[in-house]
Order: sequence, then C-alpha cells, then structure tokens
Amino acid sequence: MPDVRPKALVTAAVGGPGLDLLGQLADLTLDSWLDQPTLRIYDAEQLAARMASEGATIAIVESDRCAGPLFELPLVAVGSCRGDPTNVDVAAATAAGVPVLRAPGRNADGVAELAVGLMFAATRGLVAADADVRKGDIYKEGTIPYQRFRAWELAGRTAGLVGLGAVGRALRWRLRGLGMEVIAYDPYADESTVSLDELLERADVVSLHAPVTPETTGMIGAAQFAAMRDGVVFINSARAALHDTDALVESLRSGKVSAAGLDHFEGEFLAPDHPLTSLDSVVLAPHIGGATYDTESNHTRIIADDLCRLLAGARPLHCVNPEVLSGR
Repeated sequence: MPDVRPKALVTAAVGGPGLDLLGQLADLTLDSWLDQPTLRIYDAEQLAARMASEGATIAIVESDRCAGPLFELPLVAVGSCRGDPTNVDVAAATAAGVPVLRAPGRNADGVAELAVGLMFAATRGLVAADADVRKGDIYKEGTIPYQRFRAWELAGRTAGLVGLGAVGRALRWRLRGLGMEVIAYDPYADESTVSLDELLERADVVSLHAPVTPETTGMIGAAQFAAMRDGVVFINSARAALHDTDALVESLRSGKVSAAGLDHFEGEFLAPDHPLTSLDSVVLAPHIGGATYDTESNHTRIIADDLCRLLAGARPLHCVNPEVLSGR
C-alpha cells in the first residue's frame, strides 16, 4: 500500500459494501452527480480544477469527462463507473501512465429486468390500459377491455437477442424462465446461435443489446424490419443509434411491427410531437434501465476491489489500459 494515504474525489453515485472498502483505501470527498439539484457533468477543465482544489489523486466518476488537463495532474488512477469508459480519453491516460478502471456488467440485471418489463408492457397494452382506467374510459367507444387488449402470451414464443454481452446473457435466462425459446446473434460471442438474418426470420420478439460501434450503428433499418416476422415485437433497451427510428415508425404504422419498447433516444430526448408518442403500441422510457440502487452498489464494489488490487501492487481485473501496469 502507498506510504501516503491517497485522496479520492467521487462524483459517481456510490453505495453498498464497496463504499466501506473505498473509505479504507482513501480519504473520500463524496459529491455524487445524482445529489445535485440540476444535472451536473464536469467537462475536462472543470474536473481537473476540482481535483486540484481537493488535492485528490484518484477520480471516481460516471459521466464526467476525463481528458486533457486532468492527465497533467499526478494521478494514481481513474475509476469510470461504466461498462465501457466512453467518458475517458484512454489514450491520454495511457500516455500519462494512469490506469483506467471500469465496471463491466454493473447494470446487466437492471437493464435485463427493464427489457422484460418493456416486453410485457408493449405486448399487453399496459400503458394504454392504465390510461383508460385513469380517464374513466374503460368501456371506450362501447367496447370492453377484454376486446381491446387481447394479446398473445410470451410463453412458447421465440426471442431473438442481438448482442450477447452481460445484458444479453442476463436477459436470456429470464426469458427462458418465462417459457420462451431464446436465440442470439453476436459475432463476438461463442454462445451465439444464429446469424442475424436467421434471427430476424425466426424471432417473435427482437431485442437489441449491442454496443454502439461503427459496425452496429443503424444495423436495424428498413431492410431488417422488412425481414422480420409479421407482427414482431421490437425492444431496444440499449441505444437508439442501433436502429433507424424512421424505419421503425413506418413498420409500426404498417403493422409489420406490432409493438415496441424503447429505453433510449438520440440526445437523451424525444420531442413530445415525435411520431412515436402518438402510437399506443409503443412504450417509451427515458433511459432508466440501469437506474437501480443495485447498479450503484455493483459499480462501487467493482471499482473498489480493483483499486484495492492496484494500491496493493497487484493487477486490477478490469483495467482498460493494462500496458501502464508493467511490473505488476
């Protein structure tokens, strides 16, 4: 362990047993972005200034930008509480010899649970049904709810998962537990079972769980929606950039896609007059898949455990630039 006890600025939301370990490893300044009255995400200059004013050598962040002037400071490590530390200039950190720790799989269960929720809400019309009850419109236009909300059960249907990382695997066993057959496409996973074309042809539910890369951006467009089964259910609890939203709207309007559940929009915002908001067959959530206390506990534990290894002279398990760890 270092002779001088380090100081850590923690702007991520942290909690659980990992927080106790962090407190044993360093003097903590806890200032979570979630505790602020308005959204606060530091840019690189602001974070560097705050680190310098605190005399901190460890930054534990979630969305703050780690780049440029931050890596001019004498840092021990940066802990990015994300599966993929997209908020960190890893090349700059490596050039400065600063290890960057990450938290893979931190929100896998939370996102998988939300995907299940979106499936049920979209296929069973739960949002529209709730609205009818609240408006006293149960017998809308002389119909009865049993007529309006009849649906196929998920049990016995086939779910196609596009992406079989931590979230895809967490969703797979949940869907199997619901009685669904689960097939998966992922060119980087040994457990992948089908090609994308076969998945689109066979799946009653298509659920996206891939990262956004040049290869995956827009991977589900008009041609892919056309290749899906008639009446398919479409779920995207990953990122909106994976699909063509205009093509999705057209597929919903035509009935090719019978229902959809979405948990992300470009720019983290969907205009109230967007065509998606007028479709009762769509359930919309504002990027809340990972918004669980368990996610915070998970990433705190993962970062704390790896920081403990780093400070003890051992190799962290989840360091994105291990080349800076020569000798460990």
